Amino acid sequence: MDKIIFTGDDGENIEFFVIEETQLSGNKYLLVCDSENEDEDSEATILKETALDGDEVVYEFVEDDVEFEAVAKLFDELVGEDADIEF
Repeated sequence: MDKIIFTGDDGENIEFFVIEETQLSGNKYLLVCDSENEDEDSEATILKETALDGDEVVYEFVEDDVEFEAVAKLFDELVGEDADIEF
């Protein structure tokens, strides 16, 4: 499982582990969770690639309800029973 480091608004680094990635309408999205252990329950969220900053990719949380629901449905189809995505 790939790991990415997300820097929050407060400057704190948060580790996320990539479950799946996809593209929709020309945008790249990641389904990530906060635990590397696949056997334990963990919180999942969706990140959207917003920019490339040199060698670093910039992601942000998907906050638009319509966009989130569309991407969540797509991830639900991709990962199936492996993830319980609430949308």
